[in-house]
Amino acid sequence: MNSKIAIVTGASSGIGQAAAEQLAKAGYKVYGTSRRGAQGGPRAFEMLALDVTSDASVAAAVNQVLQREGRIDLLVNNAGFGVAPAAAEESSMQLAQSIFDTNFFGMVRMVRAVVPHMRRRGSGRIINISSVLGFLPMPYVALYSASKHAMEGYSESLDQELRTQGIRVSLVEPAYIKSPFEANQLRPDEALDEYSDLRAGLELRVKEALESADGPEVVARTVVQVALDASPRVRYTSGALAGRLRLLRRFAPAALVEAGVRKDLRLATQPALRPRAA
Repeated sequence: MNSKIAIVTGASSGIGQAAAEQLAKAGYKVYGTSRRGAQGGPRAFEMLALDVTSDASVAAAVNQVLQREGRIDLLVNNAGFGVAPAAAEESSMQLAQSIFDTNFFGMVRMVRAVVPHMRRRGSGRIINISSVLGFLPMPYVALYSASKHAMEGYSESLDQELRTQGIRVSLVEPAYIKSPFEANQLRPDEALDEYSDLRAGLELRVKEALESADGPEVVARTVVQVALDASPRVRYTSGALAGRLRLLRRFAPAALVEAGVRKDLRLATQPALRPRAA
């Protein structure tokens, strides 16, 4: 009866599912969400149908939890998707808007739905799952990086606004994570032949990095740490690589950071862009 109530968006697999499971083990009563609701076998938490791109869907799911429990103590905004490596000019405006509608505005919708109830109770915790790309942009994933930069700016501002109301907002920033998220990335919808060789090389490099990457349980443990932290910070990296990248970004000269990113992605050895046929 004294369990705290948590909502975790994008909880059907990957980081969201792992976070929901770990929070349930930590004593939270968890409601996970996905666009399709409950699927698969039994879980340690209940799944609700929720589409973060729909105001009506967000309101309905949040109201359902409030009607059942009378409170929401923790919101974990995890729902989102990535884009396979591609040049910025290979993604249409429609695709760009879709990325932001889920990755950024989906978070905003959830915050707007939950914060009034937390404010009236005088307490609450919001955890937004960001990425190292929220502080260290990576070439050829410009739109995803931009959506995470927007999340970071919004979250930092929001934490300053809400902490006087007893509500804290934190970001969790992982690096490469081996999960179904990476297998369901959007492809560029206006692909250009000039970038085909470069795209292939980048996809191979990302695939190699994922083979030795942490699993989603690493991020889930960070989420629980943030949820239980008596004096939460705004930012938490998750995993050893993310921690090293944060230090690099903070203390290394910009030119050195950029060179390191390009070297890691093997961009220096990529062939010149394929010329457009006449």
